[in-house]
Amino acid sequence: MKGKLRTKFLLSLALTSALLTWATLLFVRHRVLLHVREEIADSLRNSVVTFQSLQQRRESALQRSAALLASLPPLKAVMTSQHEATIQDASAEFWRLSDAELFLLADRSGKVVALHSSEPRFPRNDAQELLRHFLDKQETRDWWYGGGQLFEVAFQPIYFGSPTEGTPLGILAVGYKVDERLAEDVSRVSSSRVAFRYGPMLVVSTLSAAQQTELARHGEHSTASASIPGEIELDGERFLRMSVDLAPGESPPITLSVFRSFDQATAFLQSLNRWIVAIGLAAVLAGSILIYVISTTFTRPLADLVQGVHALQKGDYTYPLRVRGNDELSELTAAFQRMRDALQKSQHELLHAERLATIGRMASTISHDLRHPLTAILAYAEFLSEGNISSAQRQDFYQEIRLAVNRMNEEISSLLGFSRDPDASRPQLSSVRDAVERSIQTVHARPEFRGIAITYSGEDCDAWFDPHQLERVLNNLLFNACEAVRPDSGNILISARRTSSGIELRVADNGAGVPDAIRETLFQPFVSYGKESGTGLGLTVVYKTMQDLGGEVCVESTGPSGSVFKLTLPLRVPADQPT
Repeated sequence: MKGKLRTKFLLSLALTSALLTWATLLFVRHRVLLHVREEIADSLRNSVVTFQSLQQRRESALQRSAALLASLPPLKAVMTSQHEATIQDASAEFWRLSDAELFLLADRSGKVVALHSSEPRFPRNDAQELLRHFLDKQETRDWWYGGGQLFEVAFQPIYFGSPTEGTPLGILAVGYKVDERLAEDVSRVSSSRVAFRYGPMLVVSTLSAAQQTELARHGEHSTASASIPGEIELDGERFLRMSVDLAPGESPPITLSVFRSFDQATAFLQSLNRWIVAIGLAAVLAGSILIYVISTTFTRPLADLVQGVHALQKGDYTYPLRVRGNDELSELTAAFQRMRDALQKSQHELLHAERLATIGRMASTISHDLRHPLTAILAYAEFLSEGNISSAQRQDFYQEIRLAVNRMNEEISSLLGFSRDPDASRPQLSSVRDAVERSIQTVHARPEFRGIAITYSGEDCDAWFDPHQLERVLNNLLFNACEAVRPDSGNILISARRTSSGIELRVADNGAGVPDAIRETLFQPFVSYGKESGTGLGLTVVYKTMQDLGGEVCVESTGPSGSVFKLTLPLRVPADQPT
């Protein structure tokens, strides 16, 4: 992570606070959801137990009503007539006394002779079939479904006389209907929504119409365990559901399902989430302000120390540093001050020693390199003073003196070029080919280099540079190349091409290559190897001049087969140079 230390503190705190806030939110939400689910499950179990208790009371009341009616003498008298129409008409009064939604009388053979129901849709044929099925089971109660209606039915045999000694006259059946009123009562007692099903068919429910439609599409798979609640989504609302089998062993099953809305029970979590987020944001904001104040106290001395380091990097040894307190940061600042003072003192001493060494090397080099030309000039001048020499000899002596003087001028020019101010450069739009050809002519003017082949190939490129400076660079490189190749087989090739980064010039020779001993220090002052003359400033002047031109110079390759020096000139004049 890049940036100031204070920014890192603030970002770290904000990220940590945000992560802790969201982790807390998720943990609290998870625990609350588990708690709500457990509470709903307990409520659903209690609802099932409440209904089972209500169901037992209903069954007891139904059984007592059936027993009471079966023992009435008028009912027994009606059954002795064995006339179906008479029994049907006379039983209406007993049906009203029973307060039941279903009333049925059957003779001794099991044939239905009277049937009354609160809804006329209950088919007589269905009643006959259900009665026959009941007689096969020989139980005291049953669940009947017919005409889209569900009844809980209790049965009681009718005897002429006592049940132990009398003659059987028939069977009495009374039933309570499972209707909206019962569903509302169960829903109100259990504080839940309920649904009675007969197999896959929905009989009655307190759910909304859309929810009932979707529940009906679930079919038999909507039943659930009586101990473990299941989750179901109806019309976009999630419910926890628990079911109980009202007639174990019956097929199709008759079930009561109790529903409790999970979304309504967890609606308060939205408000809780908003509170937790608000508190988390407030904590992040308060923590950010606090860490800003604290970090400023610690990072301000660090910032001053960093500025002092930057100033030292630029060569400023006087940047003020204040030592506050006696903590580790103050000790570091004081140590940096002592190091800076010691470094400044050491640098002054090193510069003084380097100046003395440079003056010594330069004096030794100049005296050594100028001694030979001066000796030649003195000798040939003495020859010229003699009167018995011919004109041809006089001319040869004059040329030798001129060559010695030219060699001295070249060495002095190298020294002046090394110390030249870059502001003296005057870039102009010039031809690279022209500068190269003038340098080739200058090198070929030396008699010892006239036999070496120097050729130019490449594009005719124009660029912004000082022609005299580029010629000086090329002269130094070509002189070095001529001294590196053999006089009888030397070959030097100069090439130029335009690239996206600038003009590239290459000076390639077939000499022995740059020796390993000076390869790393080739462009440093006074570096020379195996040359009979020279100050060792040629390549240093090349390096400095290319910097003044805004370009670069490097050894692209070197080896036993030759060396290649690459020059790069900018296409435009550098902004810091005058035009």
